[in-house]
Amino acid sequence: MADQEDELQMALRMSMEQQQPISSPPEPKRSKPREMNNSSAGEPPSEVEKESPELKTRRIQRELMAAAAEKRMMMMTTGTMSKTPSPPNVSVTGAGGRIDSEVKMSEEVKVREVKMSEEVKVREVKMREDLGEELSMEVANQLFFMVFGGSVTKEVLAQWTNQGIRFSPDPETSMGLVQHEGGPCGVLATIQGFVLKYLLFVPEESSDNASRTSPRSWKRESVTPENFASLSEDIRKRAFVKSMAEILFRCGSNKKAVIATLDVLDHNDESDGLLDEIILRALEGFSVECASDLQKTLRVTSYTSSVSAMQGLETMLPMFESRMGAMLFLISALLSRGLESVQDDRDDPSLPLVTAPFGHASQEIVNLLLCGQAVANVFDERIDLGGGMFLKGVTTDVEVGFLTLLESLNFCKVGQHLKRPKLPIWVVGSESHYTVLFAFHPSVQDENEMEERESRIRRAFDSQDQSGGGGFISVEGLHQVLKETGINLPNDKLDRLCSAGFIVWSEFWQVLLDLDRNLGGFKDSSGLMGKKVFDLYHFNGIAKSVSNGNQGETPFQRPRITKLRVSVPPRWTPEEYMAEAAPPSSSSGSETGGKDAVVTEPPQHAPLVDCIRTRWARANCNWTGDQPSIV
Repeated sequence: MADQEDELQMALRMSMEQQQPISSPPEPKRSKPREMNNSSAGEPPSEVEKESPELKTRRIQRELMAAAAEKRMMMMTTGTMSKTPSPPNVSVTGAGGRIDSEVKMSEEVKVREVKMSEEVKVREVKMREDLGEELSMEVANQLFFMVFGGSVTKEVLAQWTNQGIRFSPDPETSMGLVQHEGGPCGVLATIQGFVLKYLLFVPEESSDNASRTSPRSWKRESVTPENFASLSEDIRKRAFVKSMAEILFRCGSNKKAVIATLDVLDHNDESDGLLDEIILRALEGFSVECASDLQKTLRVTSYTSSVSAMQGLETMLPMFESRMGAMLFLISALLSRGLESVQDDRDDPSLPLVTAPFGHASQEIVNLLLCGQAVANVFDERIDLGGGMFLKGVTTDVEVGFLTLLESLNFCKVGQHLKRPKLPIWVVGSESHYTVLFAFHPSVQDENEMEERESRIRRAFDSQDQSGGGGFISVEGLHQVLKETGINLPNDKLDRLCSAGFIVWSEFWQVLLDLDRNLGGFKDSSGLMGKKVFDLYHFNGIAKSVSNGNQGETPFQRPRITKLRVSVPPRWTPEEYMAEAAPPSSSSGSETGGKDAVVTEPPQHAPLVDCIRTRWARANCNWTGDQPSIV
């Protein structure tokens, strides 16, 4: 028996003295050996040395089994099981026998339970580790004043601190981000545009190479309006993470992305539960009323790799889905660009980025997220005002474009960079709201030879326009346009155009419509050349009460999506042909030409149609049901 006891003790020492992996955690505490009671109740337990040889052997055996099991559990939870050899199996003979298969199965169950428990907490732990650095009070003050100004109301702050970035729970609009608060729609609509890019045009298997792929090969044929509900939560969330990463890196000149989050989690909170529920509890009672509130809790992390940035965003996703999401993403974009660079981008850096009195996102915010620069204007390049003063516009091509009702009202002019994005997705602006317009195929932007020529002429005209988007140029500018585009105007037409000392685009265009093609004009008596028919979809993220269709049931909140059938005649079509042309059939193909696609319904009108006509002049639109709303 003494030999068995020595053998067991030696095996126990060998098990406990196995080489630990590098950076392994401290040896876990084990429960004390069960102590033997004396025959008299209430007396102190006997010394271990007084145990019978058989009991002592069994105790040592249990210690050995516990040590082996705990070692495996420790190695599993630290992720080193696959890299570190397991302790050698020890055969135990004598009173206790050897470790049988039932004991091994019990150990495996314990390991699985520990692993599941760790997975519940790992994201919370990683979030706490990745919170990053805090801002100085000086930077926090600059950031808060830049966004909200010096006299922001509690109502505006509430709008921006109670809007998460979440997908709609409604199956029909499940690909869309739902908005409950007014104000942050400019942030949500822009992210929505990039989410649609990844859902519709960037295949999962080649999304990392999207920038080097032809737009025509980006079409994901399996996604249609009818099967939006089939998009899994994982697919939508991956599109969301990729969209945020792309926007932030664009703001950081493709060199860095800064992710802002809040350190509001209780580091001593050991309670179980989903991470979003933990964040929800942590944000109860939290408010932002001044710069010091941000400084106390805001944490920022910089990334120079898109892969690491997406990993960070995925970890922080519950924070962006929380009620602070929209504000945190705006702050992330501003810090990615750099506060000094943001102010340099703007024409008037003294104004807050969130406009008073209703707290709407300014055009600077939308432009920052779309093109990476916080410029206030939507025209191309910049306009020289003289004396070293400039009005700054958009200088680069963009993935997601922009259209606005204000252009149809002649308050501004959207340039070709924003009007003709790489993908058929546009943020649509009205006086008080931002929505999204998109198509399922890039062909809606295809141009024939005549349309391409028109675009070249318009770009040449706009390059000479120094009126701040007023749509007119000087006589000298007109001669430069004619030279660049090869237009040969007869002297009588040229004299009439130049008689006022300046040339308006609408008058110049009318002259081109009446000018023969061999002279560089667009005269086309048939009216058929270049006609297009296609579908557009409009998404408004504002949650609206909609009836379930069952009488007596409470209406539910959901965003709205509307399909529009669009017929676009050539811009050089004579007006008399337009008066006779009928709108397209709702049952025709996605793109047709000729006079055979006609219906009896008259064209429908809504403010959105005016926005569409700034991109496709004289377009006719039809839809079913409620008219699309841009407010």
